[in-house]
Amino acid sequence: MGYPRKLTRRFRAFDNFAISFTIINIISGIFSSFGFGMGAGGPRVLVFGWIFVSVMVLFVGASMAEIASAYPTSGALYFSAGKLAKRHRGAWSWYTGWLNFVGQVGGTAATGYAAATFIQAYMSLQWPSYEATGQRTVLITAAILLLQALANTYTVHLVAVLNRISVWWLLIGLVVIVTSLAAVPTHHQPASFATHFVNNTGFTNSFYAAMLGLLVTSWTFTGFDGSFHMSEETVRATVNAPKGIMRAIGYSALAGLVLMLALVYAIRDYGRTANASAPPVRILIDALGTGTAKLLLLIVIGAMLFCGLANMTSNTRQIFAFSRDGAMPGSRWWHSVSPRTRTPVNAVWLAAACPLLLVLPGWWSHTAFTAVVSVNVVGLFLAYGVPILLRLGLDDFKPGPWNLGRYGKLVAGIAVTWIVISNVLFMLPQASPVTPTSFNYAPIALGVVLVIATVWWFATARRRFQGPVSYGRPDEVAAMDLI
Repeated sequence: MGYPRKLTRRFRAFDNFAISFTIINIISGIFSSFGFGMGAGGPRVLVFGWIFVSVMVLFVGASMAEIASAYPTSGALYFSAGKLAKRHRGAWSWYTGWLNFVGQVGGTAATGYAAATFIQAYMSLQWPSYEATGQRTVLITAAILLLQALANTYTVHLVAVLNRISVWWLLIGLVVIVTSLAAVPTHHQPASFATHFVNNTGFTNSFYAAMLGLLVTSWTFTGFDGSFHMSEETVRATVNAPKGIMRAIGYSALAGLVLMLALVYAIRDYGRTANASAPPVRILIDALGTGTAKLLLLIVIGAMLFCGLANMTSNTRQIFAFSRDGAMPGSRWWHSVSPRTRTPVNAVWLAAACPLLLVLPGWWSHTAFTAVVSVNVVGLFLAYGVPILLRLGLDDFKPGPWNLGRYGKLVAGIAVTWIVISNVLFMLPQASPVTPTSFNYAPIALGVVLVIATVWWFATARRRFQGPVSYGRPDEVAAMDLI
């Protein structure tokens, strides 16, 4: 790919799969967004929407996996966009890189904040006198980001080990939660309950409400580009990185459906549960009792912490690669690698500091925090879509060992179509009446990011950034390898 090797290849196939599986994190995603789905479509959309969106995301993942096999680098999306573009390679690469960066920072912030929220929910159950506040949520999030940064600083081997543990934590946790919800309660909803439709969005159009409900699954299926970003640290990356993407999506889809069904059929009082501050926690308490619910809540919190750790790891590699090509302020600083740990330590701490800055508005207003991180999913999926769109326009695409053959363009076309549809959904109003609290700030947040990136591009970046940099011929690059 034209770069001297600075990062060690210690990620095996399972490790590469583990990072994307951990970032997707079905337990974290479903428990965080289940309440929204109860009002936007109810069980019918929660269950069948999960199936539909999972299939669509598999198309997106397959197209990304094919590109990952052809361009296995830490730069991942922005690197491949620069290589696949016929013209204006620097601009395509620039916008893709910044959308990816902002999306990942928002994802790390949102996951840490969600973990802090559930930690406070646990503390409120354990100590009824405990009062959850926005200030405490921010402080707990800061502590979480600190610990995740320390783990990422030590060695890539530690991160790989933690990601392996996270896979088993998720799978065993899933079995424990599902088995408890299936075996313990004396009452479950009838089989037909999966077709029950609910529209509490405030909008009279049921189809619109159902389309909004699809966002529950879309919120969950983000971050599978983590396998792509870890390519330079993965053995046989041209095969193991694309397999990691596909396995993470496929296994998450199946396991997530089981968890979704378990939660849906364990609902007791639908109205009371839907109006609770944390509907999944209410389901656990009603079905299993407070004591068991607290134990299962620890599984959920652990899953969220593992998710944030993997998110930060992926973000760090994107920062490292983007800086290596001179696309970030202080690039020399951010792409330096510690000779002791062989990790981009400075990039790690930037990947921790930026989410903390996004979380700080939550000290004063949860709405302000929501406005800042709402660009997370939109930014990521737009970054996913750019290289796939550019690949769609190429007749001379040179695939890697893992490829879709003659179906490559068809799959890419479906992937781009779904990305456009899902991004439109993410930017539409999600509740009526629209108030400062219920307003969807994603279009504003995305607009701010694009305006800043555009002004910066025309002011200075277009003269110094021409896309991915080549450090020389293969033999010259090999001579620069530090490992």
